[in-house]
Amino acid sequence: MTEEPEGSAGSFFGRRKGKALRPGQERVLREVFPRLQVPAVLPGALADLFPDPVESVHLEIGFGGGEHLLAAARAAPRTGFIGCEPFVNGMAKLLAIAEAEGLRNLRVTDEDAAALLARLPAGSLGRASLLFPDPWPKRRQRKRRFVSDANLAALARVLQPGAAFRFATDIDDYAGWTLARILRSAAFRWPAERASDWQEPWPGWPGTRYEAKAKREGRPSSYLTFVRV
Repeated sequence: MTEEPEGSAGSFFGRRKGKALRPGQERVLREVFPRLQVPAVLPGALADLFPDPVESVHLEIGFGGGEHLLAAARAAPRTGFIGCEPFVNGMAKLLAIAEAEGLRNLRVTDEDAAALLARLPAGSLGRASLLFPDPWPKRRQRKRRFVSDANLAALARVLQPGAAFRFATDIDDYAGWTLARILRSAAFRWPAERASDWQEPWPGWPGTRYEAKAKREGRPSSYLTFVRV
């Protein structure tokens, strides 16, 4: 049998649902998700996804519980944010807060991130973030990691020149895996000059529950910024 290529497009690995949803979570998935969902047919300009004018559009792949995505949307109302998360419980948590706070610069999707990237317009994103993704630590699982040559090429297509791709992880092996693929890509450069450039989080960083768990378990995190050439 032929081994599946790493990070192959159209393949989602991981859980779609965790513990049973509460009635309020079921309601936001039923009522709020359709209002904020990225449509199947995209407008010619991603800025048109949002009811108010935005100056740039940023993407977060796998937003988990939504801590970072919500903080970013609050802090930059003139930026549009797209969050991609197939895990139902995380989606419900984010939607409840977005509704309560009336956030208007946020759109979400539960589709596979590789499929979303394939249909975004070229050069349409001002930033992309992949924060504490599943590391798939076993050797036989590593082909499932989102960071792959194919997915980096897909990201490069949709990022504007000079746009940042932010990657955070508490797994040293995944940091090294990502650096190896970035450094062999002609589409990205790693501008770090000193250890603090990857050991310290970005300005305004709100923290995430995955990061907090890593700290409790004694694992330092890496915060890597790559720039689209």
